[in-house]
Amino acid sequence: MDTKLMTETAKAMVASGKGLLAADESSGTCKKRFDSVKVECTEENRRAYRELLFTTPKLSDYVSGVILFDETLRQKTKDGQPFGEYLNKNGIIPGIKVDGGVHDMALHPGEKVSEGLDGLRKRLEEYFKLGARFAKWRAVITIGKDASGDNLPSWACIEANAHALARYSALCQEANIVPIVEPEVLLDGDHSVERCEEATEKTLATLFNELTWQEVSLEHVILKASMVVSGKENARQAPVQEVAERTLKVLKRTVPAALPGVVFLSGGQTDENATAHLDAMNRMGPNPWPLTFSYSRALQAVALKAWRGQAANVPAAQKAFQHRARMNSLAAKGQWKAELEKQALAA
Repeated sequence: MDTKLMTETAKAMVASGKGLLAADESSGTCKKRFDSVKVECTEENRRAYRELLFTTPKLSDYVSGVILFDETLRQKTKDGQPFGEYLNKNGIIPGIKVDGGVHDMALHPGEKVSEGLDGLRKRLEEYFKLGARFAKWRAVITIGKDASGDNLPSWACIEANAHALARYSALCQEANIVPIVEPEVLLDGDHSVERCEEATEKTLATLFNELTWQEVSLEHVILKASMVVSGKENARQAPVQEVAERTLKVLKRTVPAALPGVVFLSGGQTDENATAHLDAMNRMGPNPWPLTFSYSRALQAVALKAWRGQAANVPAAQKAFQHRARMNSLAAKGQWKAELEKQALAA
């Protein structure tokens, strides 16, 4: 296990004012997003869209790494340079999503478990050769009620997903790849922010217990965390400061200080809310770990809307994308202001 390499990778991933771009959407997810702007989801259109993002001017000022999908890691720029090589040469670390997606959990209706451990050792060896230096595995935790009226998530669901995340992490470190562990607590539903806080705390406590049992080096793991927010259908949406306070409370209760950093998923929040929440948490620092972003939609949505599959729209799409990356870079330092968003709209 090359701890020196993994230490350097993890440190660079959460460097001051930088975060991660999650560009690891599966072809199915990509199709949904392309459909929203009436773009056909062909391999070439996916390649062209990812190239638009990766070649955005000054991207490395704000983005330290990119999480790629298997297809994307194997694709090239229009000039024939593999994306992983292009990113690396431009100061951005390539990463790779390795879970096999979420599947229905046996005997637990309404709950999911992530699969993909079989054959992962060999896949990680190949991904390392292709330039990936970190990986990501996503689990999903649902808040709600089962058919019997019992509260979800169940202990069985939390435990099964935490165990898989820990086994994945051990395999990554064996391959000298830094694992990102992502136990996403979904905001779907009408649950209160208090329910979200409880589920998030239990999930993270279980995850770090499992990581310890699997003898994973916590100094070489990055947590991709959900923020503690109200269910999106709840009439009471917790305000920005409350979200920041509850999220930090849970993290300080459950996440060891040994961790190099915590990155957040946006999870369906609006672009500006995701930025505002991150900024509020960093203004409450100093915290035990760097807190930054690992956003997909909250970074990309504006670019996709501006692009709409037209080469002539690439400059406008890159400008919109760069703006969101810059806003989140400021939030990662606790320096974002809402007025900056209005100034950008006026420009």
